[in-house]
Amino acid sequence: MSSLVGPDEDNPLGKPPVPEVVQDAIRTLIRWTGDDPSREGLLDTPKRVARAWKEYCQGYGEDPAIHLSRIFEEVGGYDEVVLLKDIPFQSHCEHHMAPIIGKAAIAYLPRDHVVGISKLARVLHGFARRLQIQERLTAEVAECIWNHLKPHGVAVVIEASHACMTARGVRTPGVGMVTSRMMGTFREDDRSRKEVLSLMGY
Repeated sequence: MSSLVGPDEDNPLGKPPVPEVVQDAIRTLIRWTGDDPSREGLLDTPKRVARAWKEYCQGYGEDPAIHLSRIFEEVGGYDEVVLLKDIPFQSHCEHHMAPIIGKAAIAYLPRDHVVGISKLARVLHGFARRLQIQERLTAEVAECIWNHLKPHGVAVVIEASHACMTARGVRTPGVGMVTSRMMGTFREDDRSRKEVLSLMGY
């Protein structure tokens, strides 16, 4: 019976060892697709794939809301939209574990405080680095900002391409999927919603 953690001699950087059961699973997949996991070019592939997936899914090890814990109240009376757009992200769909590659626009209408703009991108990446569907990702980002910043409104629009559609199945490249989530003022007030979508470029 193989041990849970196998020897990892090709690990000079001291990365965490990859469990042997994980490597065996990847070897099985390679074999099932028609190749030989024992050939030279594939010998280290199980470890590489395992470490890559640990990185792709590192969002499971963090709470994205933590990035919204430090706020700034000295805003000089600013009470208009705060928008960060064209935020690139990568995720993987939970149905085929294929890449989702896209960009997001995140906006909120503050009450009496703001947050560092980089934190909006960190919230997005925290949720994106999990197995996802785009609809849930959009909702999770919006709800996280809504619940922790308590703004007047939140708007999130995500546009992405899905390899599960472009590289397999119907194999239709060049197709983009757009999802949005509006909360508070941006949902209730038509003029505010149009304004924020115009700022986002939609």
